[in-house]
Amino acid sequence: MTAAIWQLSESELLADAAAVSHQIQLLEARRIALVAEIDTRVSREKLGFPGPAGWLTSTTLLSPSKATKIVALARGLKDFPDIADAVNTGVMSVDHAALILTFAETPPKNLPQAGQDIARAALVKAAIGPGAQTGRLRAAITRLHDTYGSKKPPAEDTDRNELFASKTLNGRLIMKGGFDAVTGEKLLTALSPLTEHQPAADGTPDERSPAKRRADALEHILDQYLASSDRPIEGGERPHVNLHITLRDLTDLRDSADSADIADDENTRTAAESDTSADAVDINTDNPIHPDGADDADGLSVSDSSRTPAESDASEPGADNDGDGDGDGDGDGGAAADRGAYRDLFGDGTTVGWLPWMGPLSRNTSRQLACDCVLTAIVMDENGSPINLARTARTVTAKQRRALIARDHTCAFPGCGKPASWTEAHHIWHWADGGPTDMNNLVLLCRFHHRLLHHSDWEVFIGTDNHPWFVPPATVDPYRQPRPSHARAGPHIA
Repeated sequence: MTAAIWQLSESELLADAAAVSHQIQLLEARRIALVAEIDTRVSREKLGFPGPAGWLTSTTLLSPSKATKIVALARGLKDFPDIADAVNTGVMSVDHAALILTFAETPPKNLPQAGQDIARAALVKAAIGPGAQTGRLRAAITRLHDTYGSKKPPAEDTDRNELFASKTLNGRLIMKGGFDAVTGEKLLTALSPLTEHQPAADGTPDERSPAKRRADALEHILDQYLASSDRPIEGGERPHVNLHITLRDLTDLRDSADSADIADDENTRTAAESDTSADAVDINTDNPIHPDGADDADGLSVSDSSRTPAESDASEPGADNDGDGDGDGDGDGGAAADRGAYRDLFGDGTTVGWLPWMGPLSRNTSRQLACDCVLTAIVMDENGSPINLARTARTVTAKQRRALIARDHTCAFPGCGKPASWTEAHHIWHWADGGPTDMNNLVLLCRFHHRLLHHSDWEVFIGTDNHPWFVPPATVDPYRQPRPSHARAGPHIA
């Protein structure tokens, strides 16, 4: 019988921790081997994804980057048995194996095969055991690329340019990159005039750090780019920032409770469909949403993802739904408060601002952003689904696409979540079979899952909550239990 941890002596604690760590390394190696076999034998239809990485992310606690690394190792180690042996025996970490594998698969251009074998053997030796240091491995690989890489000097080698952008758990974006001298010169030249100190009107010095000034300069450059009419097309329209915010929060900008006439009129031409500057307006009445709206609104639009005002007010925590004036909401105030707290915490698209790429946004920032943009009002029902957007044409209009993004957020297939700009509108009841182009017959899917729905036994339908639900084939789930869309997955308070 295994003793409780508190009962172990100091020596036993140290020995057990080391033994468990070794077992973890061996389990990591087995998982890589299992994924390699899955990659070879399991069909895409059964996985429900283009490869094992998406399946791993959707069915385990692995992050997309970690799952991608495991699949890369599973596919690559079979070609390099020396690295595989070190991993399988638990003497080399998965991270170090990934570093060496990347070098082995993309060696310096001018390093002959014999040199590649010698270098790989040296790297494997340096990566074995507790004394292995990631910094030393990276430095050695960098020296090899500098010495035997492109005939161009490192400063002029554009093949080595790279830019990484990762969203953090707290909703921020971290960027890291490396550029050749010419590209670097362009960047610094563009940033330079925008990073100068800007004292206040009263002469107070600019207290921003150099890093903060550079970040502010980059934001300015992005604003100018998105305001340009010369930018390329993506997803059928020029790239622009979309903000989904509740109607209730938007009407706070006007300090007015009379917001019932903000709705989606099929025959109204929204200002957001052009590249002209305008203040935020009600698309039905042309009245300003905020009299002090900013002048320049190009490249920025708002999709209003809310319930109707009556529904919003009725569901507020403590609302007097039973009409007795006591504000108890017929005893449901506590449950309503729980629902409100849940939605604020998890950002399910009904009570907080939401950005398609970056996710939930606070109300204050949402309101600030809404002041500086053209308003595209997309009124939602109580389940967060756009209403009154029926169309009879085969092609999805720009307004319908914005409504689909407000509802589905991403590729709707369970566990996928590819950005909305990478998706296509799928007709659930095929257009060729008489299916209409309206909201209850459309769902956003990435190209892979769009093909999967057309060429497999996966099915999709719009549920009673007006959101997509997916039914797996019997080969995936013998009971064929419907699964919620990616944006709706996870815990929900009734």
